[in-house]
Amino acid sequence: MAHGKAMAGVPLLPTTVVGSYPVPEWMERLKTDYYRGRMSLAQLTDVHEMAIKAALRDQELAGIDIVSDGELRRDNDIDYFLARTPGIRLAETSKDFSFDYYDATLPAPLPGSFDAPPLRLADDYAFTASQTSAPIKFSFTGPFSLSRRVRDEAYRDDRELVRALARMLNAEARALAERGATLLQIDEPFLAGYPDQVVTAIEAINVVTEGVDVTWALHVCYGNRYARPLWEGHYDFLFPAVLDTTVDQLVLEFARKGQEDLPVVRKFGWDRDLGLGVLDVKSAEVETPELIANRIRNALELVPADRLVVNPDCGLRNLTGAVARAKLAAMVEGTAAVRRELGPATDSTSTPITEPLAQGA
Repeated sequence: MAHGKAMAGVPLLPTTVVGSYPVPEWMERLKTDYYRGRMSLAQLTDVHEMAIKAALRDQELAGIDIVSDGELRRDNDIDYFLARTPGIRLAETSKDFSFDYYDATLPAPLPGSFDAPPLRLADDYAFTASQTSAPIKFSFTGPFSLSRRVRDEAYRDDRELVRALARMLNAEARALAERGATLLQIDEPFLAGYPDQVVTAIEAINVVTEGVDVTWALHVCYGNRYARPLWEGHYDFLFPAVLDTTVDQLVLEFARKGQEDLPVVRKFGWDRDLGLGVLDVKSAEVETPELIANRIRNALELVPADRLVVNPDCGLRNLTGAVARAKLAAMVEGTAAVRRELGPATDSTSTPITEPLAQGA
């Protein structure tokens, strides 16, 4: 298989998640209590750890090959990171609801180096690794998306802020690798809204990955706040810039949008793994295993089986637990059906994704 060392031992067409997992209503209330000053950090930590254990168990019962912590320690995709970033000033540290965004300002440049990774993501990973024997995907928000939620008073050029955040995330990634992480995913949920800045984002991603010998994934979607897309469009905006990124997987959404972007990925010659979104996380309707299998079969016409990873479009946060579990079970069942069709002696060398489409195709 061509998936890299993090994928050793997983089956052909490995199933995984993008990152986030449903937050139960009771947990949302407790997290909001914390941000309103009615719960201690120690109590909140207990809540997080209990929820992470449950999310891991759900994924294992569903048969997911590569699991995640559900990002359940995080109030949203931005603030968990910015609140720990040295020099970031928050207008208020309380929130009406835990998923609200902070008003964050950077009055002075970030440190040029870090004695210790300030976000302490390696500690989060270590807890998850202690609770499961399954391969783990650990995700974090990328430097470009983080920069979009900062009022920058420190740098003349916004690109300098993106690069500074990338250097901080590189320190986090090095610590994660030292603690045993083998599959790290960078999420750029804001990038689709700024297609003219994709080169800046890709350059920063290469700073994040520099010198960190793990399997790297890059997830780009069209937004998933409140289970709604923030933007619409096609993935051609990523190319050709994304070809220069030092990642091993490109994780994209196809279920909600349809698979017309698959030929776009092939046309531009993406020659590494592709994370195929087969579950629409913005819909509570549970896909049938047959539909999942058909989506995988369609992708296999363009992508070799040994370069295909099966996952939801985005994180599962905005679904109920029951719906998320049912969707994951359907994804596993549909994937298993295609594996049986491929058989044990699958020839995965046919039609490489690097083969360009004929002119005008």
